[in-house]
Parts: sequence; structure tokens; C-alpha cells
Amino acid sequence: MNPIETLLSHAPEIETTLKYSFSKKEYLILPFVHRSFFNENRALITEHNERLEFLGDSVLGLIVSDYLYSHLPTQSEGHLSHLRSHLVGAESCVRYIRQLGLEKFLMLGKGESVNVGRGRERILADLFEAIIGGIYLDGGLVAAQQFILGHFSPYIDEAMARPLRNWKAELQDYSQKKFQKPPDYQVREEEGPPHSRTFVVAVVIEGIEMGQGEGASKKLAEQAAAEDALRRIEKEDSHE
Repeated sequence: MNPIETLLSHAPEIETTLKYSFSKKEYLILPFVHRSFFNENRALITEHNERLEFLGDSVLGLIVSDYLYSHLPTQSEGHLSHLRSHLVGAESCVRYIRQLGLEKFLMLGKGESVNVGRGRERILADLFEAIIGGIYLDGGLVAAQQFILGHFSPYIDEAMARPLRNWKAELQDYSQKKFQKPPDYQVREEEGPPHSRTFVVAVVIEGIEMGQGEGASKKLAEQAAAEDALRRIEKEDSHE
């Protein structure tokens, strides 16, 4: 069997995991087709998952926004935006896809199959968003909502219940106290079309890169970089 046929043979397992049965199996297949696989297997498949990921990203944002709006009626727009950013960000999407255990079905080209680190996490986040896009196209908004909330509402509820940390403010305070200077945030990458940019930002203290983060704006990417830096610092401190 070729890789597409192999994936289809696992459709019952994938659908059981998702708790969703696809009427059109192409919407089950496409989320798992990475661009690198498509480039090497154009005779097998006519499209990769990036357009579907774009759609799924918007659907995820809408469903999470609606849930937060309904369950946090007294919270400000700023608080809701910050919380949504955390819940739909790449780190959370990687957590979601690993919770489902569907990473093993992702079809990659030979070069990408050995990719690790941040690039690998971006691929996994895109896979999760593409799955949402596939469910949305196959079953509509209600099906996508049932999928997201059916699997991940405990995580969303947990995030709503705990106070949000201002990572940039905390890192600023840490850096001022320890080094008598503020952190320096540097844009490392900008990618994507103008309407859907992704920024990768590094935070540097005393010439040393302390962390990296990405987001749909420089501000969000800076928050993610500060969080990455503080989590590393806290992990190192716990081992001392």
C-alpha cells in the first residue's frame, strides 16, 4: 500500500480517537499531508494541509473566543485576548495533538521526518489546526465545536481558573534585579501572508538568548519568549 492507502486503513482508529466520523474521507486524509510529503509525492496527492490549517486556525479562535465570552462574563477584552492567545497558541496546539496521540500518522517528506525542536512543534500545531479545518468542512461549525470542547474543555476550564501571569513584567523584574538592565527582544523570523503573519522573537539578557516565542503579533511573540525564558530559569533554579 502507498502512504495514502495506509493512512486510510487507519481511518477507524483516527475517527475513534477524534470521536468524529468523516463523511468525506478526503477531509480525514488532508490534515496529515505536510508540504514536504506533497512535494515528494505529487502523483499521490494534489494538495497539502496549509490551506486547511489556515481555516482551522480561524475556527479554533472563534470557538475558544465564544467559550471564553460565555464563561467569563465579567472579564475585560484584554484578559480574554490574553487567555485566548494562550489557549490557541502553538504550544497549546502541540499539547492538544499529543493528547490525541495522532502525531504518528503525519506524512512528512524524508527531510522533514528527522526535524526536531521548534520546527517540529510548528508542524504539529499546524496538524492540529488542519484537523479542525477538516472537521469544519466535513461537518460544520457545530461538529468542530463538539470536537474541541469534547476533548479539551477541562484544559480550557483549568486555564480560566488560574491567574494569568504577565511574563514580560516578571522577566523585566528578574532582569533588572539580577543584571540592572531590561531584557532585549529581537525579531528572528517573520513568515506567512500579510493577513496572517507569524513572528518569532528571541529574548536576550546580557548577550545570552534566554528564550524564544512565536505569535500572530510581535507583542504576543514577546510574551511567549518571556514565558519560555522564565520557565527555563525556574527549571534551572529547581535543580539547584
